[in-house]
Amino acid sequence: MTLTDSHQPKTSGAATKPAVFVDGASGTTGLGIQERLRLQNDVVVKSIAEDKRKDAGAKRALMEEVDLVILCLPDDAAKETVALIDSMGASAPKVLDASTAFRVASDWTYGFPELTPDQADKIKAARKVANPGCYPTGGIALLRPLVDAGLLQADYPVTINAVSGYSGGGKTMIASFEDGSAPSFELYGLGFEHKHLPETQLYSKLTRRPIFVPSVGNYRQGMLVSVPLHLDTLSGKPGGADLHAVLAKRYAGSSYVSVMPLENAATKGGRLEPEALNETNKLELYVFASEKHRQAVLVARLDNLGKGASGAAVQNMRLMLGLAEQ
Repeated sequence: MTLTDSHQPKTSGAATKPAVFVDGASGTTGLGIQERLRLQNDVVVKSIAEDKRKDAGAKRALMEEVDLVILCLPDDAAKETVALIDSMGASAPKVLDASTAFRVASDWTYGFPELTPDQADKIKAARKVANPGCYPTGGIALLRPLVDAGLLQADYPVTINAVSGYSGGGKTMIASFEDGSAPSFELYGLGFEHKHLPETQLYSKLTRRPIFVPSVGNYRQGMLVSVPLHLDTLSGKPGGADLHAVLAKRYAGSSYVSVMPLENAATKGGRLEPEALNETNKLELYVFASEKHRQAVLVARLDNLGKGASGAAVQNMRLMLGLAEQ
């Protein structure tokens, strides 16, 4: 993507490197983004003094100097900063928000580039992009292609089960696991109001609200998202190979999403662990199926801090700034 005259990088010197400001870089997502940005030499990262972090005037002045702001803030703080950006008119930077504040907003672009064949182009052209949640990344990646292909009815009673490392739970949860006061494993979100449900339903194109049962284990990072299915209740009563073919076609040629071979799934011995993709921006999709019992389990494996958060943010940042894929 070639930057137009109205969107030329605001930095000078090494000539055309775009400038980025990460607002709220002390949490796990912000720290992960900063670490990834340190490994790149084609962007300039600007920061604000700690004592000016909540100074709206100082923040506005800095944002006028950058091409893109990445927000790693709580929802209310993100909304306040977006309102400030909206007030900047022509000098406003692009914005990539990592909170849940705008993920289902109609005037924001959803930052899952693999969502549809043209989603990456939409992100490139967008001024405002909402970074996806970690659990929805896995769930949507499994479900959306099947709904689009007509194999999974939009009103199918979907159940999504997932487990994540504790790093996705915020400072209090992280502290409880690291000081030994947390249980080894627990289910949560049992009030049916998990904040990731709206985006999961919307971008999977489901008309029936799915049941989502998340859990957390006593390990730092890594995630499995699974969807059990009764094959004879699906449209056309497909086999596991049919589900696999749809997923493989959707993600063919993707740099970050891999649909693992059926024979690979069969040789896993009925086991799959969550940490294999840690520190990457990769997402692996599996189809485990039994034609004998006419049942299947779809599984997504990812790093909740990688493709589920910081890795995805940097991928979206590069699309929004017209930089080459890494």
